[in-house]
Amino acid sequence: MTDTASRQAPLHAPNDALTDVAGLRVGHARLSGPGALSGTTVVLAPEGGAIAAVDVRGGGPGTRETDALDPRNLVQRIEAVVLTGGSAYGLESASGVMAWLEEQGRGVPVGREPGQVVPVVPAACVFDLGRGGDWRARPDASTGRAAVEAAARTEPGAPVEEGNVGAGTGAVVGPLKGGVGTASTVLPGGATVAALVVANAVGSAVDPDTGALYGQYFTGERPALPSPEVHTAALRRLAETYDKYGASPLNTTLAVVATDAELTRAQAQKLAGTAHDGIARAVRPVHLLNDGDTVFALATGARPLDPHPLALNAVLAAGADVVTRAIVRAVLAARTVTGPGGDFLSYQELYGTLAD
Repeated sequence: MTDTASRQAPLHAPNDALTDVAGLRVGHARLSGPGALSGTTVVLAPEGGAIAAVDVRGGGPGTRETDALDPRNLVQRIEAVVLTGGSAYGLESASGVMAWLEEQGRGVPVGREPGQVVPVVPAACVFDLGRGGDWRARPDASTGRAAVEAAARTEPGAPVEEGNVGAGTGAVVGPLKGGVGTASTVLPGGATVAALVVANAVGSAVDPDTGALYGQYFTGERPALPSPEVHTAALRRLAETYDKYGASPLNTTLAVVATDAELTRAQAQKLAGTAHDGIARAVRPVHLLNDGDTVFALATGARPLDPHPLALNAVLAAGADVVTRAIVRAVLAARTVTGPGGDFLSYQELYGTLAD
């Protein structure tokens, strides 16, 4: 494999979603009831698990079991990753996923009898406390169980719901409503690389000079720019909302980037790190002290990686690209939410058909 080959144009996979990596499933659950605007998303690996890694670059992360993914440590494969709202309180949702996996006998074998396992369930949270009006409405173990059960019910390769779902239910990006987004690509060599994000950032996804989404400049297609009149009206409405409610002090963008290529744990660690470039292209600024930006990497190992020393480059580049596209899709899929916790306007509402 040459460096030129690594730069050949990739193709979008069938669903343009994380589930295009064979064996991965995604499930969402959200809180119900008045004042609730939060939820949990679970990425379920194939039975037997996937090689996993993590890279945390935000200054205010909320995570669980990320140390287990260090390549120097014992755990080789994990069965699920949890992305959740509720800030650090919401990490309790991973307990529900852990209990479900134990019932399936899935986890690290630690006992003499079959089924005596400890499921390692890495998790990360976004800040969305109070956005529905009820500060105490946050995901718990039952929310996590509902999300993993939803993932297990899906068919292989099923489309992934985007927008105001799961951990993206109460997400915001700068002044705009955020949410869940996903994207995938097939490399010239045949490997699939995909991402799922929860876009919930302190920084903005919108170029203030044009109204285009920053990430659209990196998708290979020329952004459709709004008219100056539409953009001016959008800025005015956002300013009015800011004056009324202020800005959220804490946020986080989360991502799971995955591939069917056979990666070592060290290679997966590199993939998690370079995938952060995709966040930086789509959101400005990123990785601040009040962000908890975290990227997980999963490798199912179904497809051997070319042994050439630079073969990983194509996977690394694609990982950043699909994270950028997933953030764009999250913002475009989000819908306006109004309620006692605030008014969170969507890009779709502000810019209309331009967002289609």
